[in-house]
Amino acid sequence: MEETVDWIADRVERRVFTQHVVVNAAKLVHMQSNPDLASSVRNCDIINIDGMGVVWGARLLGNHVPERVSGVDLFYKLVEMARERRIPIYLLGATDAVVEKTVSSLSGQYPGLKVAGFNNGYFWDDEENQVDEIRRSGARLLFVAITSPKKEVFIERWKGRLGVDFVMGVGGTFDVVAGKVRRAPKWMQRSGLEWFYRVIQEPRRMWKRYLVTNAKFVYMLGKAYLQSRQ
Repeated sequence: MEETVDWIADRVERRVFTQHVVVNAAKLVHMQSNPDLASSVRNCDIINIDGMGVVWGARLLGNHVPERVSGVDLFYKLVEMARERRIPIYLLGATDAVVEKTVSSLSGQYPGLKVAGFNNGYFWDDEENQVDEIRRSGARLLFVAITSPKKEVFIERWKGRLGVDFVMGVGGTFDVVAGKVRRAPKWMQRSGLEWFYRVIQEPRRMWKRYLVTNAKFVYMLGKAYLQSRQ
């Protein structure tokens, strides 16, 4: 985590554009059938693992991964960095109520934070105008809270015109910051059960998504492990 924050801060300071993404089991599964998503992830400047299943899977296959870097935790650390360095940020995604609550919550937690602008995630009829608004805002850090693969494809399509130094897809992070969704206890996060906590909170919306993607991920991992042993 600290290595990630320092690396991003250095590039932002030098005004080197950086595209960031986190991967979890679901995203790795969807990358197999969505070439646009796969291309966007592979083109990022830095990729972190947000999901203990992927951390364990990587280690099983012989890849050294020191720790999970949660997208929510990284978001908070980068917001703190932005406040300390007086770097303006832009928040894009979720509903009007959630993004407004997110701005209010962050402004309370980080006095002096410069929020250059914000908007909901329902701008698809006029993407180009939204991109122009971000560029005109003067923001240097952009956080996109839209579901996959929409956010990855949007960032990949427009990154050359956003005018920011750093862009990161943060999925449902605004829901957490706004208090709409509670995070799992630390022991569940460490045990790889954060997904189960989400299912408990939103069973109708989440159970099928996690059941299917987790099963596919286990199959992918088992196949890769057997191939590595040959």
